[in-house]
Order: sequence, then structure tokens, then C-alpha cells
Amino acid sequence: MLFSTHLQYLVVLGICIVVTLPLEFVFRVSVYRQPRRTALTVLPVVLVFSAFDVLSIRDKWWHYSSTFTTGLLLPGSLPIEELVFFIVIPLCTILTYEAVGAILIRVRGKRR
Repeated sequence: MLFSTHLQYLVVLGICIVVTLPLEFVFRVSVYRQPRRTALTVLPVVLVFSAFDVLSIRDKWWHYSSTFTTGLLLPGSLPIEELVFFIVIPLCTILTYEAVGAILIRVRGKRR
């Protein structure tokens, strides 16, 4: 195996970042070049979903497998991987959305 199963969640999130990072430069979408705007977009997602997860863990609605996580827990027993997920996935989504928008602008501009 290439990596420990305890790192599996983090490795998948890392792959997501590596795959979408070039969109920032290829399509010049300026997601990472506007950190304040990006943070203001991602922060509500992080807060709402982290709170929901903490409550769900507390009420035993679900749990996270110690087999696929590092065991590093934030207050409320939230795995560090879950917090990273709530940052990485919205970033990847924003990058993809902005890249598609840039492509559509280019395609529409060439048709005129």
C-alpha cells in the first residue's frame, strides 16, 4: 500500500486540491489570488457544517472511522480531516465553477 489507511481521507483531499489547482492558473480565475473574498465564501460553509457534525457526533447520529482518519480530534470530537474537507471541497468547487465560467466566456466570445 502506498500510504497508511489512517491517511486515506487526507490523501483524497490532497488529490482534490492537486487536480483543481491548475484551474487557477490555466483559466486565470483568481480564486486563490483573492484570499479575503474566498475566505468569506468558504467560512460560512465551514462554520455551519462543522457545527452540524459536532452536534451529530455528540448525539451519536454518526461517527468517523478511526481506520481512515488520523485520530486527531478538534473540540466536539470532530476529526481534523472533516474540517479540512469543509475547506477543500468548497475551494475545489469554486475553482471548477469559475473555470467553467471562464471557458463559457471564451467560447461565447469566439462565436461573435
